[in-house]
Amino acid sequence: MKTHVKALVVGGGAVGTSIAYHLARAGWQDVMLLERDELTSGSTWHAAGLLPLFNMSYATTHIHQYSVEFYKTLEEETGLDAGFFIVGNLRMAQSRARMDEFQLYAATAETCGVPHEFLTPDEIRARWPLVRTEDLQGALFHPTDGYINPADVTMAMARGARQRGVAIERRWQVDGYHWTGSDWHVTCSKMVEKGGNLVPSGEQVVITAEHVVTATGNHAQRTARLLGIRIPAIPVEHQYIVTEPDPALAAYREAGHPEHPVLRDADAKWYVREERGGWILGPYERNAPARFLHDVPDSFRADLFPLDLERIEAEYMSMIHRIPSSETVGLKDDFNGPICYTPDGNPLVGPAPGLRNMWLAEGFSFGITAAGGTGHYLAQMMVGGEAEIDMASLDPKRYGPWMTTEYAARKNEECYEHVYILHHPDEEREACRPLRTAPAYDRQKALGAQFGQVNGWERPNYYGPPDAPDSFDHDARSFRRGGWWQYAVDEARAIRQGVGLIDATAFAKHRVFGAGATAFLEWFTCNRLPKVGRINLTYALTAAGTTRTEYTIVREAEDEYYLVSAGAWAAYDQDYLLKAIEDWSTGSSGDWVGVHDVTTQRGVFAIAGPKTREVLNELVKDADPATVLSNKRFPWLSMRDIELGMCPVRAIRVAYTGELGWELHHSIEMQNYLWDQLMAAGEKHGLKPVGARAQNWLRMEKSYRAFGTELGRDATPLEADLPRFVDLSKPFHGKAAMEAKGIRSTCVTLLIDGPDDADPWGREALYDGYTRVGRLTSGGYSVHFGKSIGMGYVRPDLAVPGTRLKVQMQGRLWEAEIVPDSPYDPENAAIRKDG
Repeated sequence: MKTHVKALVVGGGAVGTSIAYHLARAGWQDVMLLERDELTSGSTWHAAGLLPLFNMSYATTHIHQYSVEFYKTLEEETGLDAGFFIVGNLRMAQSRARMDEFQLYAATAETCGVPHEFLTPDEIRARWPLVRTEDLQGALFHPTDGYINPADVTMAMARGARQRGVAIERRWQVDGYHWTGSDWHVTCSKMVEKGGNLVPSGEQVVITAEHVVTATGNHAQRTARLLGIRIPAIPVEHQYIVTEPDPALAAYREAGHPEHPVLRDADAKWYVREERGGWILGPYERNAPARFLHDVPDSFRADLFPLDLERIEAEYMSMIHRIPSSETVGLKDDFNGPICYTPDGNPLVGPAPGLRNMWLAEGFSFGITAAGGTGHYLAQMMVGGEAEIDMASLDPKRYGPWMTTEYAARKNEECYEHVYILHHPDEEREACRPLRTAPAYDRQKALGAQFGQVNGWERPNYYGPPDAPDSFDHDARSFRRGGWWQYAVDEARAIRQGVGLIDATAFAKHRVFGAGATAFLEWFTCNRLPKVGRINLTYALTAAGTTRTEYTIVREAEDEYYLVSAGAWAAYDQDYLLKAIEDWSTGSSGDWVGVHDVTTQRGVFAIAGPKTREVLNELVKDADPATVLSNKRFPWLSMRDIELGMCPVRAIRVAYTGELGWELHHSIEMQNYLWDQLMAAGEKHGLKPVGARAQNWLRMEKSYRAFGTELGRDATPLEADLPRFVDLSKPFHGKAAMEAKGIRSTCVTLLIDGPDDADPWGREALYDGYTRVGRLTSGGYSVHFGKSIGMGYVRPDLAVPGTRLKVQMQGRLWEAEIVPDSPYDPENAAIRKDG
């Protein structure tokens, strides 16, 4: 057994073996995989082996698509049949809303090149007469999809890994990790079977590894404890049953018909596929419990839980309804095993928080589908520094240190239940809420605020009627314009025409200070630093030259800075800041740099609109209050400490809406006082509280890029068409790589002549005629132009104002036109307005 390796992969399921294989294929010569039991002995062995391409996530769709294509090549390379049955995947819809969901997914699928077609009920019946269709609206069919034998594909990847030099060691358990400053010392125990359990034999080795990847599946909580971090990957029970042979199915096949596709009745919450002349039914029912919140018992190996048929009775009866011939067949076998989940259903893939060269690949609810692509893209990150797609949506640091075991367990149960519940783009799930609330939460709720959750924070999405009648559905959601849409329109107009107040407390906020702060930030960010009392927008890049984080930097003093970034990425940003300081310090003069996360100490209100000065002037305390907010004393893109009533405020003259406005950063304990003062002062000026959805529309009218949509790790700031925020006269981290990439695609803003009842969501494909040339990254409604608006990326030769393209929405191509950046107020007259 090797004791020195470049990369150690911990976990021998489908995900772990894929990672080991792809690291070797990417060129790493010294890779080893450890498995505490036998390969596939975790959730892999009892997985149903389905390969569902359907996913609303751009990154996850790429991962699933890679897996499907990769698995087809394994037999030729390794000589082992991976057990891939390409039968297609039929997703049936009982409702118009479900067909709308399929149409939105199809638009996302097209951006990734996933083949699909829509079928009518008559077309379904003609192809598969055993399926009842009279209550269906239609279906989405993936012809290249199907299912695979989980054990076979894992063994094929393991053989491929061995052929490429990977050492695979079974019956070794990791008991400890220690970072020496340059590599990991991993303490491992040899495991032996005793009384049916696996127990340490007493034999131990210490493996020195430059990199470690954990793919420990159901054992993720033990891994988290050994590493001293939190990993919100906790298993949930998943049941499926296998029926006896169905005579009607046998007759259908004997007549020469091909195997049925994998059948999914999303509205009935189940999947079904053929199995040895019968059927496998896999439901996603309510009340499936989380398991192994802390540890997997030594006695639990390749084991299962007792079946709970009562819990899946409704799903079983609906299968009989959909496939009437199944009513007379008996049950042959049943499975109820643990499948790992995360609170949002996406796996945790990427660098572990706070640790060097420690990589996580945990929380795979669709592990067989994701295994191949995860190995491929994680190997790109580890070997080349970054993946070709933006993996931020899967980053383990999207959950901060506020996340607890109880939160993960309850949210994972909810996520399991929601596998087949309609995935509205504007959905807000209820479990574990409210949890993180700013002081003004109750006041906002009393005004009709309807909240969304961002990094655990409750943030108003929009304000409905505060005393709504029972007939008003605050939660009215749709794949078109939901019940909230008109309220967001009114709020957006209030900011364009009057004044609005937005709670932005969820912003991530860090102070960077010390003798080395200025030199560090010069290296860390691509724009020039502001002067004292001024602000600037800038980006921190990856080593690959793409956008890692967006910051608004406020310079408080010569070596003191206040950094504001997206609220959803607080832990992500802090981890990168701390690691970057360590990297910079290694090659610098050694001047000290401090970082202080003040996110929970500072609240933020953004006030914007033509009447903003009138409202604030009611509250300003100054010897000459009438001039405090003038351009002369308080110019655009500057910062001042002011007093509003009895509240000291760090005011920043910037507005994400493109109107005259300020961000009011304040001590969190004074937030209710400040809210009350602003609302009272604004009453005679028509001040309206405004939610995040209206703000998102307004920022698109100004072509303001957002991190996580237009800005990410798959595009450089130059490709985002932001050269004004890149100072090429100075050296900075990632500069050479950014310049070497050139311009592969360009970010543009489009006005769209779409349907009367819908707007794009930012997941749609863009076409030049019938040729796909790009994709939207954001979408919504423009109150200024009275039509849909979107932002996205297209081929550079098409990124010219006036270019006519088409957007795929609801199964149709709609006319769109690329417009100049900042189509609303391109001269910034509103935001620079004096008074």
